[in-house]
Amino acid sequence: MVNVHMARVLVSGASGLVGSALVPAFRSAGAHVVRLTRPGAAAGNGGDERIPWDPSRPLAPEAVSGFDAVVHLAGESIVGRWTEAKKARIRESRIPATTNLAKALAAAKDRPAVFLSASAIGYYGNRADEVLTEEAAPGTGFAADLAREWEAATTAAAQAGIRTVQIRTGIVLATNGGALPKMLPAFKLGVGGKVGSGQQWMSWVDLQDVVGAIHHLLRSDLVNGPVNVVAPRPVTNAEFTKILAGVLSRPAIFPMPAFAARLAFGQMADELLLASQRVEPMRLIESGYPFRFGELRASLEHHLKK
Repeated sequence: MVNVHMARVLVSGASGLVGSALVPAFRSAGAHVVRLTRPGAAAGNGGDERIPWDPSRPLAPEAVSGFDAVVHLAGESIVGRWTEAKKARIRESRIPATTNLAKALAAAKDRPAVFLSASAIGYYGNRADEVLTEEAAPGTGFAADLAREWEAATTAAAQAGIRTVQIRTGIVLATNGGALPKMLPAFKLGVGGKVGSGQQWMSWVDLQDVVGAIHHLLRSDLVNGPVNVVAPRPVTNAEFTKILAGVLSRPAIFPMPAFAARLAFGQMADELLLASQRVEPMRLIESGYPFRFGELRASLEHHLKK
């Protein structure tokens, strides 16, 4: 078990949506945080110690020796039209970086007790109404192939005896990044609506629960392998739309047809906006994680009615 109150924690992707909430939480708990950053990256807040790295190149084992835990969140945003160049950047920011970090940790003289590496529920592909736990087979498509390779890139750490966890995050709800701020302008104007049929499942999670789940997983010695970091009650896109509009006291009567989504976003529309993923957090529930936001309305009200 990693006692965060006394731990030395190495974090990559510290300036991203999850990292920017996680690092202050670690510091508040008394952890000594070291950031793994690209050379020339902004220093960020808090004045944490930094280790520069080029994710595409091997990392010296001595640079990552002596940490109690390593949390690897780095990766280019998947939001945007998936041109071949964009997909190459998405992949190259994840697979080589994770492979190089895992190999360095495996070869380190003083290895961490736990290596927690980001992944995504895109692993499951488009699965209609199928209930998906961590035991479900991978799906097909770019996002599914990406997540499968991303998780496989952690193998060296696991083979070296480091407890290795891949967190498959869903749609993270926050007001300072992620999907929600992109939806709000249309909904606030009363011109929001469901996407496509609206019957596709959306597996969401509040940012506070992502941070809470990471703390929980660092302490949970018996948990390894993939963990679905999603709220226990997914909703359909139509339900999400109705609840969001209700919280904002606005109508939601302007749907985006599937063809319009594809025109606007290309392949990303099919794999992210129109795909259905009904994911359950089986391992978080079995390990006793207490969700702060199990219901979508409570999460949206927390963020939008401050």
